[in-house]
Amino acid sequence: MARIDNKLLFFTTSPRTPAKMIPEIKLLSERFSGKPWNKLTQEEFIDELAQSDFFEGKGSPSDKAFSARDRINRAPKALGFIDLNPCVALTDAGDSFINGKRPQEIFLRQLLKFQLPSPYHSENRNIVGTFYIRPYLEILRLVRELEYITFDEFKIFAVQMTDYHKFEAIRDSILRFREEKSQNRGQYKRFVNDIWENAILEIHKDRIAAGKTRTRETNDASLKKFIATQKSNMRDYADACFRYLRYTGLIAISHKSRSISIFEDKIVEVDFILSTVSRDPVYIDDVNAYKAYLFSANSPVLYTDNEANIVDVLMRIGSFTRRELAGKTIEELKDLRDDIVKQHKDAVIHEQVAEIKSYALYSEIIDTFNEIIADEYYDAPLMFEYNTWRAMTMLDGGNIKGNFNFDDAGQPLSTAAGNMPDIECDYDDFALSVEVTLQSGQRQYESEGEPVARHYGQLKKKSGKETYCLFIAPTINAATLAHFYGLNHLPIALYGGKSKIIPLELDQFMRLIENSYNYETQPEPKDIRRFLDYAIMLCEKATDENNWRSGIQTCVDMWLAS
Repeated sequence: MARIDNKLLFFTTSPRTPAKMIPEIKLLSERFSGKPWNKLTQEEFIDELAQSDFFEGKGSPSDKAFSARDRINRAPKALGFIDLNPCVALTDAGDSFINGKRPQEIFLRQLLKFQLPSPYHSENRNIVGTFYIRPYLEILRLVRELEYITFDEFKIFAVQMTDYHKFEAIRDSILRFREEKSQNRGQYKRFVNDIWENAILEIHKDRIAAGKTRTRETNDASLKKFIATQKSNMRDYADACFRYLRYTGLIAISHKSRSISIFEDKIVEVDFILSTVSRDPVYIDDVNAYKAYLFSANSPVLYTDNEANIVDVLMRIGSFTRRELAGKTIEELKDLRDDIVKQHKDAVIHEQVAEIKSYALYSEIIDTFNEIIADEYYDAPLMFEYNTWRAMTMLDGGNIKGNFNFDDAGQPLSTAAGNMPDIECDYDDFALSVEVTLQSGQRQYESEGEPVARHYGQLKKKSGKETYCLFIAPTINAATLAHFYGLNHLPIALYGGKSKIIPLELDQFMRLIENSYNYETQPEPKDIRRFLDYAIMLCEKATDENNWRSGIQTCVDMWLAS
């Protein structure tokens, strides 16, 4: 049973990306159904997971059982996709989530049922009675009434709504915050920090007064450390809720303003939810009744579960007549809707690509890179992938595929899966993988070194072409540089011989973009390959990795220079 020790609105934070649950739940149900969920099966699950082709980690962790519980006992269990007691069993909701055609729809149903308190969550005796809410339902209501909510508003105020009876007070606090913000132009960061710290001091005043400021993660009981820990918790909950709500398909995002809102064409669906789904938690003391309720794949009822409603949606977004839609089942009607939405998304992305290739977005792409480094975007790693895809597309000359996911409006939704490059570039006679990271220091080498080389080898094998890789980061760690320098000199069968991985700092990559923009004609694949070949030749001739680093800079400066 999960234990809640904090007086903040609780959201499941593992995994960060909802879609990443699907293969892991599938693996668990296929290999462990009918078995008890104990230390032995937890360790066996992690061993199986580490061997899977979708696993994103680095081998098996030291505490396998804890890692298994962290992956399964949080969102998969809390949202009713898997039952762990008395033994592992896939629920009806879980089956629809991993095998159905509309995982976003079933995910929405489960979010709406998530509640506090519940038989799945125990509360610290000092905070018993604090919670009485369906968190995702009330956040949807808050976004609907306020028209949007920013990340800062969420992390400071929304996480204080532990009981839905506080809704109006929280909403009004956000409105006052917006008024005060307009009076603090030019000093927003300091203004937000002051409001944030004051909120933490107020929320935890009893605990602070009692001197209970040490957290489980540290022996440091200072008030400064306590405030920093609470800030981290509030950020994590805001981030988790944003990601989970976005996956439902109801929520649009502005990465630049760090805010979420409801898609205009989904407002009618949200209004239906807010008017029909009960705000009260249910079956608080009856775990079996709660399970029956939570595990159902068909509740609560959504707007598009009604035939007349889905027909109206289709007539609004498509060119159908009622006669053409008559006699079709709900599932057939939903299939038609999904096809139209996909066609619209593909058309939007196609328009984006055309605009990008014209260099019309050159300044915006450069500005976005600078703003990402300045931490002005929500989910900066995702925006880094997306903007690098735009930059590679602008260089033109090939089929540039970003492996991150788009939402229905053609905006970036989630980063690429861990078993593929961030970006794949297919040119006539060669292929290029592009990997990006905002990681720095030793963590960059530990997180990226092996996966980058593995993805490179996979693309080389899949394409059957001469293959290169660009590794782009704001700064290249010395260990990362040395690792790729060494790989480029060693014939390794797993990577198809000597690798051709070229590390670039973001400033260098932006210089390449600038050179292409100022070039007398649009660069062609042969121009890109000439740069790649020259950088690899410099690696072969370099006396060491630092000498190669200097050569790469010269290569960057010279590329397409007049």
